[in-house]
Amino acid sequence: MNHDVGEERVAPLSLRAAALLTTVLLAGPGVYLIIRNFTDDADPAGLLFSERTLAPLWRTLQLATLVSVSTAILGTGLAWLTTRTDLPFKRLFRVLLILPLVYPTFIGAAALVRTLNPGGLVNDALSGLGVDRTPTISGLGGSWLVLTLFTYPYVYLPVAARFARLPGSIEQSARLLGNSATDVFRRIILPQAFGSIAAGTLLVFLYAISDFGAVSILRYDTLTRAIESNQLANRPVALALSLLLLILAALVVMAERMAQRRRRTGGSPRSDSAPNVALGRWKLPLTAGVGFVVLNALGAPLAALLEWSIRGLERSRNNGRSLTVDANEIAEVTWNTLRVSTITAIVAVAIVLPIALLVGRYRSRIGVVGHAVAISTFALPGILIALAATFFISTSDWTFETFHNTMGILIFSYVVRFAALAMGTTLLAVQLVPSGIRDASQTLGASRWRRFLTIELPLMTPGLLAAGGLVLLSTMKELPISLLLSPFEFETLATRIFSTFNESFVAEAGLMALALVLLSFVATWALVIRPSERAVRR
Repeated sequence: MNHDVGEERVAPLSLRAAALLTTVLLAGPGVYLIIRNFTDDADPAGLLFSERTLAPLWRTLQLATLVSVSTAILGTGLAWLTTRTDLPFKRLFRVLLILPLVYPTFIGAAALVRTLNPGGLVNDALSGLGVDRTPTISGLGGSWLVLTLFTYPYVYLPVAARFARLPGSIEQSARLLGNSATDVFRRIILPQAFGSIAAGTLLVFLYAISDFGAVSILRYDTLTRAIESNQLANRPVALALSLLLLILAALVVMAERMAQRRRRTGGSPRSDSAPNVALGRWKLPLTAGVGFVVLNALGAPLAALLEWSIRGLERSRNNGRSLTVDANEIAEVTWNTLRVSTITAIVAVAIVLPIALLVGRYRSRIGVVGHAVAISTFALPGILIALAATFFISTSDWTFETFHNTMGILIFSYVVRFAALAMGTTLLAVQLVPSGIRDASQTLGASRWRRFLTIELPLMTPGLLAAGGLVLLSTMKELPISLLLSPFEFETLATRIFSTFNESFVAEAGLMALALVLLSFVATWALVIRPSERAVRR
């Protein structure tokens, strides 16, 4: 019996080997890019401090800073209004304010360009009021607007959850002592939520520096767009740009992890007596303001997609220009998206599970290192993973013949990109299996493999499904990896939407964008909205 117990403390060799292999594979793209920078013929130091690399870096930092500040203010304000005030329609707004997550930023950018730019829906509507021209959405201003509208939920979600859990007794005491609602918010509520605000804002900053689709459509030359434009024409410059982006992303992730560790997670659920701040004469304008955010971040893109699709279908039916896609093609591309996303989700959960088992069950250095590497992949933007894969494939005839134009390299790149999403939830699923059940089955003589299949795996399944769902949702919307690594004649919804919009086939882009938004909505509802609503109610 003692032998069995001791045996449980030592991880099986097969488990350690699987975790080690996963760690090496996940670390591969980032390490490869660093090595290539210092083994290429070009001078990396000279390129890193040249105008061709510093100018995109400055533009990236400028955009990310502006977006981070605006989303921190907007997300925190919306969270306070929907959790701590008597704002009308709070429950509805709590759902609607999350839904911009269903839009990939490149779809949001395309929709707003066609809606707000001259010749768009807003321009047509305002022309009847005597307004001849609307501002053009492009460059830094357009990129800032688009990324703010579609990334503020990354701040709103954790801050709203934190506000909802804050106890109301301190606020009540402060109000009884004569403090105004503004003073209570500034001195009491805001400091307690600072960790959540910081973590969400840093996540937005990382998203902004790694975004490719929106800045490409809006013609703003950040690091990601510069990497894509140089990856074939000037590889040394692309490598230098990739190193800058990798360093910047790593610094942001380190800061985000520090913010998470310092986040105050204590505090009981909010009591029923916690005060709801009366908005008074501000109720109507603030309600209109929240509605304006929903209109621009959710309604305007949806209206644009529907308008493109309906106009294209009507033109096709009235013997105008026929659509370049039909229902069968849309169904095929949708099936491609679901298939590759599902395979990626299964593979991602399967390869991080050995690491999660080592961390959750055994004292293993391999598990600790593997967990750190899996989490650090969050710092690798998709464009860098695609760049590393592209350069690796071209290193020799053997790598080209083996990996070029294959689904394997595409799925591998997706898995590296989203392993961090799978890691956190998978580890939680492992840790939630009661140790008493494992001990009892071990005492009854069940083998380790039998215990895992018949007892532990069924208990972990809900958590593993949630981890896979997060990976699936993200893979469906991934653009740069899909653009650069998809096999010939294999298109996802993201790549087809991007290419058809750039080719000015707006109706076709609208139809496929509606399909992608619908898929994203279903996944977002199941994985984000329902859990967040439960968190707010607790």
